Amino acid sequence: VIASHKPSCGYPPSQWCRSLEIAIECEVQKQCLELNSTKPNSDVPALEVTLYYESLCPGCRAFLTEQLFPTWTMLKDIMKVHLVPYGNAENSVICQHGENECLGNMLESCIIHAVDHVAFQIIYCMESSSDVLKAAQLCLQLYAPSVRWETISSCATGAVGRSLMHKNAVKTRFLEPAHTHVPWVTFNGEYRDDWEDGAMSSLFSLVCSLYKGAQPPACTGVQKKLDRSFCLRL
Repeated sequence: VIASHKPSCGYPPSQWCRSLEIAIECEVQKQCLELNSTKPNSDVPALEVTLYYESLCPGCRAFLTEQLFPTWTMLKDIMKVHLVPYGNAENSVICQHGENECLGNMLESCIIHAVDHVAFQIIYCMESSSDVLKAAQLCLQLYAPSVRWETISSCATGAVGRSLMHKNAVKTRFLEPAHTHVPWVTFNGEYRDDWEDGAMSSLFSLVCSLYKGAQPPACTGVQKKLDRSFCLRL
């Protein structure tokens, strides 16, 4: 006997509450309304978290997949993430970890440019895989099925990709203070050593402490009681 069942729809769970139309199609509008009731005051700006990184840097991959993405998943209502793939590169074709990293940086820049609303999910999918480059096309199909892979690959090998990488290079090279390593994280455009220490040990706690608005339930530990459903044992 099944007590409750949510039918499948054409969107991954992370997108179910993106719009009323999607919530209705996926039959989760009640749950989305309950989720929205816990959102903080929109008058207080979200905390801007910017990650300067390299696509194949082991430390960058670990921070993005183990700290940044999980924290954003829980606190996306009070934080906005910006990704700047470039890092310690000399230019768009000379990168710290070789040519494949240059291509990875370019692909991720093009993904951010083409599908900004799901770019973080796609890049997390890539960076958490065993092979960042081989995973790119499958990750794009998973989170942005309407976007053709050729759109991203042509961007990465053409003038648009080079322009995007130049912009990332400028952003990275004009950091103040200048970055000495990656991952390099700023909060509302500012870098501090103590913030970096906090981000590397518990980004979740740091984001909660730096946000200026009312703390969401995830930060305070207050749990909102939601409807429960079970699949009963026969």
